[in-house]
Amino acid sequence: MAGAVRTESGAVVPVTSARLTGGLLRQWQDRNRQSTIPHTIEQLRAAGNLDNLSRLLAEEPPAYRGRYPFLDTDLYKTLEGLAYEIGAGGADEGVREFFDEVVDLLERVQAEDGYLNSFFQDPAAAKKPWEDLAWGHELYNLGHLIQAAVAAHRRMGDNRLLAVAVNFADLAVRRFGEGREEATCGHPEVEMALVELYRETGNRNYLTQARLFVDRRGHGNLRHSIFPPQYFQDHLPFRDLPTVTGHAVRMAYLAAGATDLYLETGDRTLFETLDRLWDDMATTKLYFTGGLGSRHSDEAIGDRYELPSERSYSETCAAIALMQWAWRMFLATGGAKYLDVFERVLFNAYAVGLSADGKAFFYDNPLQRRPDHDQRSGAETGGEALRRSWFGCPCCPPNIVRWMAQLGDYVAAERPNTLIITLYAEGRIETDALTVSVGTDYPWDGDVRLTVERAPDRPYAISMRIPAWARGVTLDGEPVTAEDGWLTVEREWAEGDTLRLHLTMPVRGHASHPYLDATRGAVAVARGPLVHCVEQQDSPAPVDDLVLPAERLAAADLSTPPDGLPGQVVIRVTADVAPASPPELYPEITAEHSNPESPVTEPAVTVPVTLVPYFLWGNRRPEAMRVWLRTR
Repeated sequence: MAGAVRTESGAVVPVTSARLTGGLLRQWQDRNRQSTIPHTIEQLRAAGNLDNLSRLLAEEPPAYRGRYPFLDTDLYKTLEGLAYEIGAGGADEGVREFFDEVVDLLERVQAEDGYLNSFFQDPAAAKKPWEDLAWGHELYNLGHLIQAAVAAHRRMGDNRLLAVAVNFADLAVRRFGEGREEATCGHPEVEMALVELYRETGNRNYLTQARLFVDRRGHGNLRHSIFPPQYFQDHLPFRDLPTVTGHAVRMAYLAAGATDLYLETGDRTLFETLDRLWDDMATTKLYFTGGLGSRHSDEAIGDRYELPSERSYSETCAAIALMQWAWRMFLATGGAKYLDVFERVLFNAYAVGLSADGKAFFYDNPLQRRPDHDQRSGAETGGEALRRSWFGCPCCPPNIVRWMAQLGDYVAAERPNTLIITLYAEGRIETDALTVSVGTDYPWDGDVRLTVERAPDRPYAISMRIPAWARGVTLDGEPVTAEDGWLTVEREWAEGDTLRLHLTMPVRGHASHPYLDATRGAVAVARGPLVHCVEQQDSPAPVDDLVLPAERLAAADLSTPPDGLPGQVVIRVTADVAPASPPELYPEITAEHSNPESPVTEPAVTVPVTLVPYFLWGNRRPEAMRVWLRTR
């Protein structure tokens, strides 16, 4: 959630009075409310998440349902999303009933000392509470409980869940506070939640506890098993980390929590670390789609430039965690570069995690699907060949629910006397001084119209982010130049005043860094913030045989999507067909072909190819797909 950040005068703070009224993001929110939320509630009931709580009321509790001890978090993440929907007045009666049912269960099963975990509260559990902090995830659970509780308090005016969260948080402080057990959780997340709880309650103990949890990492306080300390970001103190590493979701959550600490404390050593880690990640470890994490074996971030397309893990939860970190870095600095990454992740690495009908999910998000690929999505065997309706470890679906519900919180921010437009989406933004409506069909189109509905009686600034990909920008028909990613207009406004921003959206080709071996000699295609890909359905030749010289993109056409695919705009290009020959896997380099990257055969034919937005791939037949196409 955006939160009410307490920072020094002049700092950037979120605008929470922003509402999406149309366009793609509003369509996503409508789908979330109408389809994804009911589906998620149904799956949570079927999987036994509620039963795991209610069974604790029995004298002899039945067996815990599920493989993992942290499944309560799936309820908490869902409750957070529901709090946004209920608070906005758009939730139906069944959603409110589910919310009340879960909150009632949590109130009834919480232990007298505040402890709450449906796995460890069972007397028959194989382990006792707090016995296995590396894998028990009790503090991770607490973090998501806090975030749901704060959302309910802010959006619904409901303090029941907040009381439950405070009781559990107070127990954590008593056990792990200053002078107490020097421990931390194997899965970071509670750090940013505790900062948010401090902002909501004013209780500084929570801020102190968040700092302790960050500072205790890397000092031998966590008992590791299965994976080495690097997996847990526990091999070095946080401030000494040379690069983002380990489990991708854990890393991004930890960095987001540390950024929250900086926002509240002004600890420059934290910011210096965060700034260094961010730049290293963005320049050496981030997929073109904004995905983070290249290793399936431990869901981890790989080495620098280790970004294989077909083995991209890029977990959907990592996309959400990265957006949380990016947003906080923007609040800390006002830097547009963080929002550029936020936007890239939002429209690509995050959006691809959900099917067009809102009822199926990707856990991992590759940039290529081989023609003979038969592995199912996620860690489990069996199931659908593409997106799945649910998972044994279903962390991603409810995470999508909560993030989708709060997208309106990320379209604007403000600093004294300035409204900052961070994302372009049709909606209405209101601050204490100014109200503007935004009309746009972004990301399909680069036209944005801002209309002042209420104006202050003094000069006031409106600052608009100019994405890094934008090459031609006009304001009210006149060419303009951005400064550090921002275009700012300050004047005395009157009701009805307008600004017309136009961001030219040509079709672009992107190469990769020379050290990135997996995509050397290939091109990726984008338009605006949307990365595109080719699915086999949209190519008359095998996608692995397609050769797309970069100069062909200058003649690309825009068209409507193929039958069965939503969206508004796809890209049509002509590509050469060059089957690989000879068939040897490792042919010898000869004098004739001294360059191993030179074409083995001359293209015989040219074919029309349709490139669809990456976030829409996998909604038809499970066939081959590529983001990166050969250029020779």
